[in-house]
Amino acid sequence: MAADNSSSVTEFILAGLTDQPGLQLPLFFLFLAFYVVTMVGNLGLIVLIGLNSHLHTPMYFFLFNLSLIDFSYSSAIIPKMLMSFVLKKNVISYTGCMTQLFFFCFFAISECFILSAMAYDRYVAICKPLLYTLTMSPPLCFFLLLGVYGMGVWGALAHMGNILYLSFCAENLINHYMCDVLPLLELSCNSSFVNILVVFILVAIDIGVPIVTIFLSYGFIISSIFHISSTEGRSKAFSTCSSHIIALSLFFGSAAFAYLKPPSVIPLDQGKLSSLFYTIVVPMLNPLIYSLRNKDVKLAMKKCFNRNIFY
Repeated sequence: MAADNSSSVTEFILAGLTDQPGLQLPLFFLFLAFYVVTMVGNLGLIVLIGLNSHLHTPMYFFLFNLSLIDFSYSSAIIPKMLMSFVLKKNVISYTGCMTQLFFFCFFAISECFILSAMAYDRYVAICKPLLYTLTMSPPLCFFLLLGVYGMGVWGALAHMGNILYLSFCAENLINHYMCDVLPLLELSCNSSFVNILVVFILVAIDIGVPIVTIFLSYGFIISSIFHISSTEGRSKAFSTCSSHIIALSLFFGSAAFAYLKPPSVIPLDQGKLSSLFYTIVVPMLNPLIYSLRNKDVKLAMKKCFNRNIFY
């Protein structure tokens, strides 16, 4: 087993969200409903964008990949979480835990960078509209997407490397509903300040670089919007960014709160609650935000609905 050289623990027990028996069943159905909404919403957007040719633009290319990431992200976390509400002991093998950790890090980091790519797309669309088609060419879009998933793989492998060399001597109860970095560091019997520093640096890069890109993009966007003379033009420009701004605030706000402060400042129990937002709530809300506030998506939905009725 992969754990033989670094650990005497071959399996972990996930503590789950709460240990109160009266809350287990209601929480099971609540998060099952969240999962169903997440799957239907993101899969619906994926299919909708794929089937409608007028949505085959850079903006919806990135939205397609955001939905794909959210769909996979939730599937890597929620099914195992649901088991903690119905089982006395939600056991996960060492290999299974490391696998979940890898995919959690990969999809979380990929989401950070896909959101920054979407911010760059909005910058080009609003600040350089005449050059939009030329600038956001298919090769550039694929290059940006390669960077998104490349950073996801690099970040996930870096976090994995930081955890794999730790030892888990006796205690195997992870105080979380998933295999996350900070709970594993707390559980290890030989983690040090260096391990925590590595996590902080990696998270600062994975969150910091996209945030800087996003702030620069929106700084230029806001400047351009204020130079638009007509009120209607300013309103239209703001409306194209509003959905993205809401998604950014929810995801980066909760992720930064959970990771960019030391565990001594934020207890792990409080960290579990904040992690609910970027692992469960945000992937569920993203398709709702982008569909309910987007005229093109609503028009595509209406066309698909009418086509199904009349044919």
